[in-house]
Amino acid sequence: MFADSAKIFIKSGKGGDGHVSFRRELYVPDGGPDGGDGGRGGDVIFVVDKGLNTLNDFRHVRKYVAQPGEEGGKRRCHGKDGSDCIVKVPEGTVIKDAESGKVIADMSGENQREVILKGGRGGQGNMHYATATMQAPKYAQPGQPGQELFVILELKVIADVGLLGFPNVGKSTLLSRVTNATPKIANYHFTTLHPNLGVVDLGNGEGFVMADIPGLIEGASEGVGLGHAFLRHLERTKMLIHLVDVAGTEGRDPVADIYTINQELASYKPELAKLPQVIAANKTDAIYSELGAEDPVERLKKEFEPQGIRVFPISAVSGDGLKELLYYVNKELKTLDSEPVIFEKEFTPGNQSENLPFDVSRADDGAFVVEGPLIDKMLGYTNLESEKGFTFFQKFLKDRGVLARLKEAGIAEGDTVRMYGLEFDYYE
Repeated sequence: MFADSAKIFIKSGKGGDGHVSFRRELYVPDGGPDGGDGGRGGDVIFVVDKGLNTLNDFRHVRKYVAQPGEEGGKRRCHGKDGSDCIVKVPEGTVIKDAESGKVIADMSGENQREVILKGGRGGQGNMHYATATMQAPKYAQPGQPGQELFVILELKVIADVGLLGFPNVGKSTLLSRVTNATPKIANYHFTTLHPNLGVVDLGNGEGFVMADIPGLIEGASEGVGLGHAFLRHLERTKMLIHLVDVAGTEGRDPVADIYTINQELASYKPELAKLPQVIAANKTDAIYSELGAEDPVERLKKEFEPQGIRVFPISAVSGDGLKELLYYVNKELKTLDSEPVIFEKEFTPGNQSENLPFDVSRADDGAFVVEGPLIDKMLGYTNLESEKGFTFFQKFLKDRGVLARLKEAGIAEGDTVRMYGLEFDYYE
């Protein structure tokens, strides 16, 4: 089965802890601290692999974790950095935060490699904490925790032109005739379960990339019949070719089909319905009109050409009319923006720890209680028993606005502050 969407869990490596040790050498009775720093945790890095064209691999492996950094060692030895976790994806993959749906990265164009989660910094060894008043510090900094996130991967094909229409109108036949693509072709609905890409080569360096979007049905914009999975592939295209069965071999009305598909596009994403369009009236070789009946091609032209949508009669089987259609599309593409559609970054995982919340409240005994993920995380890697650790703690409270919030709550000198079991008096 073709997969163009997947939800996975990613986690960067924790930084290695700093080491506590002291020099132990012959004739050096009071050696100073020599604990080394911990290694950096591995990053989670997404890389475009040109050999991939689906997200099938993510159906089987849904957890990607980078290696943690090693702990620092004696004699100022630095811990080994953790190995990065490399996640290979096909070009055109959009990475989104699963909770908010915001775009983290679009693996398209020049963006072939992106660090999504950075590994935690390694903690400093006790050799960094020696001071004039504390010459034998028994404290080393823990490594920073890694970041973790659930992300949604969505594959949105990169093509200049989207070829769309109801099932069985001849999209795969047309694509196989005019491009280098070799889609499977059969006479039943939903024969194509994934987009096929092909390059239309018109000679002299002229041409464009065309994507055959699987057959749409009514209700596609609401997800009916894999509708969302198919429609997302149109989001990067610059122009649309509506292929209709002008001979009505399936008993469908080609005029109604065009209006139905445009309605589905508008319902899914209004910008899609505003893309330049052209109609390819296919199966002209199968037209059988009774005497005096209106020519179905002329009926299409009367309906849509006044709206600025050109109609080209073609036969994907015999090749009639294809040259005129393709050269017209190529000419129109030259008037449009040549840059591929790239989705802008909306979310940076690295900032999530910076914006963690906290609450300030009053206990029954009048003490000020400060709690929340920000405080919990800070206490996890701070040693308040060391002079340097407590100085960091005070600076952290000031920089993150905790002291300002306490003042807003009416704290005064000598008042008690509690944080997860810790209790101290407040002084300016």
